[in-house]
Amino acid sequence: MKHLLSFSLIFLFIGCSKRVSKEDLQYLNGYWEIEEVIFSNGENKEFKMSATIDYIEIEALKGFRKKMQPKFDGTYTTSNDAELFTIIEKDGGFEFHYKNGMSEWTEKITSVSENSFSVVNQDIITYSYKRFQPINAKE
Repeated sequence: MKHLLSFSLIFLFIGCSKRVSKEDLQYLNGYWEIEEVIFSNGENKEFKMSATIDYIEIEALKGFRKKMQPKFDGTYTTSNDAELFTIIEKDGGFEFHYKNGMSEWTEKITSVSENSFSVVNQDIITYSYKRFQPINAKE
């Protein structure tokens, strides 16, 4: 019963929220910091700070997501690894579709703005991100 209530609340929230438009997808380009994770049972985990951030780059509904480690001098450390994705329009919304040699998964984009975005994965886990603001140690 608890899972049914959580599941229902998530879909009610998604259904009542502003739909993501194709024009909104441009805001996904850039550096993002995880802010909160809401699990399917309703529990949540907030992130005050993270050692890694995500860099997303999209062009013509195809792109990649890469883990980055910001440094105090304004540069980033990263590897050559990146998760490739396509963005698919589905049921009036948009989804990230990831596929690599080992697995395949999707994330429904539930909201996008200039400074935040959220996705829900197949396990009904919601990930909320905020635009990363670099720390400037020179000031």
